[in-house]
Amino acid sequence: MLGNATLNSDTASHSTAPADASFLPGPVLLLGAPGVGKGTQAQLLVSRYGIPQISTGDLLRANIARGTEIGLKAKEIISSGRLVDDALVNAMVLTRLQEPDTARGYILDGYPRTLDQAMFLDRTLAELSLPPALPVVAVNIIVAYEELLRRITGRRICPSCKSIYNIYTNAPRLDALCDLESAALIQRPDDTEEVFRERMKTFEQQTAPVIHHYRGLGRFEEVNGDQPVEAVLAAIESTLLKLRAAGR
Repeated sequence: MLGNATLNSDTASHSTAPADASFLPGPVLLLGAPGVGKGTQAQLLVSRYGIPQISTGDLLRANIARGTEIGLKAKEIISSGRLVDDALVNAMVLTRLQEPDTARGYILDGYPRTLDQAMFLDRTLAELSLPPALPVVAVNIIVAYEELLRRITGRRICPSCKSIYNIYTNAPRLDALCDLESAALIQRPDDTEEVFRERMKTFEQQTAPVIHHYRGLGRFEEVNGDQPVEAVLAAIESTLLKLRAAGR
């Protein structure tokens, strides 16, 4: 039984704004390597269409905090140092997709992460005909490797006011000092080149089968992420219109 695992949008997804009723986005899987701006684009789509962003990380934390059946199982697995298995993640996502705020669509974040998860999701949506009764379409945001490396390793943060700089594209006026607080800027441990390379390897290994799956179904497109934020958003929206117009 998963009934006690039901979550509302306040606890399991990001807030939504009034919907753009002229277009039904349906389920959208946004893909992108670390640093492409996927999170920014997801939030813009959430605001534009009034649909939730569904993050497996948020769902997991919410279930654990609420002490749901899924949360208790996940907590036990995590406490023992194991990874949460596909079956539990699938159950958690399926419960969330039955919430009423998903009726027009949703942005999937971090799921499906594996081919088995993608196949489960497609099969479940087809069998249950969950609103909006549309299949998942996948959009991959592409940015060149070297540009991503500059975005990640160039990032510096003020420990006082949390302002974010980039030594390559948005440097502070004085070297290594915050413009507002004059505090010494820091580099997060996750923003080093070594960590970035490992994250890229993991992303490529996990995402390649998912991309191949949706490409084979004709429900996959790529957009250029090396543009201004609004231009990337326009490209994503154009891609979604194209995919849905084609009956995807």
